[in-house]
Amino acid sequence: MRATVIHGPDDIRIEEVPDPVISRATDAVVRVVESCICGSDLWAYRGVASRAPGQRIGHEFLGIVEEVGSGVSGFAPGDFVVAPFVWSDGSCEFCREGLHTSCPEGGIWGQVGSDGGQGEAVRVPFADATLVKLPKETAGEEKLLPSLLALSDVMSTGHHAAVSARVRPGATVAVVGDGAVGLCGVLAAHRLGAGRIIALGRHERRTAIARDFGATDVVAERGEAAVEAVRELTGGLGAHAVLEAVGTEESMRTAISITRDGGAVGYVGVPHGGSAGVEIGRMFDRNVALVGGVAPARAYIPELLADVLSGAIEPGLVFDRTVDLDGVPDGYRAMDERTALKVRITL
Repeated sequence: MRATVIHGPDDIRIEEVPDPVISRATDAVVRVVESCICGSDLWAYRGVASRAPGQRIGHEFLGIVEEVGSGVSGFAPGDFVVAPFVWSDGSCEFCREGLHTSCPEGGIWGQVGSDGGQGEAVRVPFADATLVKLPKETAGEEKLLPSLLALSDVMSTGHHAAVSARVRPGATVAVVGDGAVGLCGVLAAHRLGAGRIIALGRHERRTAIARDFGATDVVAERGEAAVEAVRELTGGLGAHAVLEAVGTEESMRTAISITRDGGAVGYVGVPHGGSAGVEIGRMFDRNVALVGGVAPARAYIPELLADVLSGAIEPGLVFDRTVDLDGVPDGYRAMDERTALKVRITL
């Protein structure tokens, strides 16, 4: 089969790789029909995160089950499924607590020895615990597919930020980051009933999506100017809940600075660039909480899926370019240059 592999910074290729096969009774083989490029994939593309030459890449996909192991009871060939960006066994203490990303038997698609989501097929470990079945008829609904795909990572991650930051009805929320995760954080905050949502971003197409998703205000400034702008919008108090979706020192410092005393920062931006922005003493004095991390998407997908199917939310609007498998290298370049927000891959 053909799949996306990374050989080094700026070096993404489509190559022939071995077809996935059932190796354990709990496995399934899924033929990928939709995948995408994640902002976190760019850190490997830029050389910030290390990858082995020839390693698979991609961790978000929808697909059709082609084969199941003898121990799989919940799925059969022909089922349409979405995969969260990590697999998990569903039976350990962490999985039972809803923290599937800490499963000792878990892993992320594209890690060494596994298939990446940006390919023609994927071997799925622990299929019964990992995959989420979708209505078969949705496989042909072009308008719905992008939003179903967004559940695999960015919508679930935005929701994790909102839940971690304790977004509640009527709250004032600020979102740091105008990438796909940040925009889905705006949508998640709106879904949870936030009364005011301040989106920090300066890219016009992205802030337009933020407003469509429920943002009431947009702050284009950065650094101290952004802090001053948010403080001015909130009467000097700051936001009850702040969603940090970038992962840099500057973004974390901004997030903490614009949080109201007694509020919380929900951080989901993959850290890259230091942690000096976490000023513990200042947070202690102001009773500011810092909560977040890797989103347990498998715990969130069923709840969010219901709202996608009903039309209550449409996170798929974050996709602004579609390519086939051969177009993936160009998709990486477009996202790296910020000429595309999030690239969808159709197979």
